[in-house]
Amino acid sequence: MFTARHWIDSLGLEAHVEGGYFRRTFQADHRPRTRTPDGERYTLTSIHYLLTHWSPVGHWHLNRSDILHFHHHGEPVTYHLLHPDGRHSTDVLGQDPQRGQSLTLAVPGGVWKASHLTAGDHALISEAVAPGFDYADMTLGRPDTLTTLFPDHAELVHRYCRPAPPQPGAPSPT
Repeated sequence: MFTARHWIDSLGLEAHVEGGYFRRTFQADHRPRTRTPDGERYTLTSIHYLLTHWSPVGHWHLNRSDILHFHHHGEPVTYHLLHPDGRHSTDVLGQDPQRGQSLTLAVPGGVWKASHLTAGDHALISEAVAPGFDYADMTLGRPDTLTTLFPDHAELVHRYCRPAPPQPGAPSPT
């Protein structure tokens, strides 16, 4: 049986800062790097990415590069996209086109993205990023910033923002 734990162990996945688990599977070392306004990047990188029932959310984040997502195994994943013009859209990445699911999802650079496992144990996807992924090109969503940018979607913003770490000296929750 293919479970979340199976994929983490078999693929050597590690916790990801945006939620879920990942491992880089490719970077285009054999090609000249691409120049971007923020420095040179690989022309292409890819990762495996896994959401699980205990880590079901890919929290709001913004990438400068374009990303293709491919569903491989498990349950569907719902993506929430906040576009620069303020529009919200959703897409479901999964194995059943008859239910409106897509095997592939393209998210252009500059679009805020959050995702969540809709049900079940896990969803295994992969992502191809061009120009290649660099942490310097990713911004994690903060509720104050995103609600300013997208005031009509404040509830959605708060639902999928990564909780802030406790402040030093703050009382711990009971």
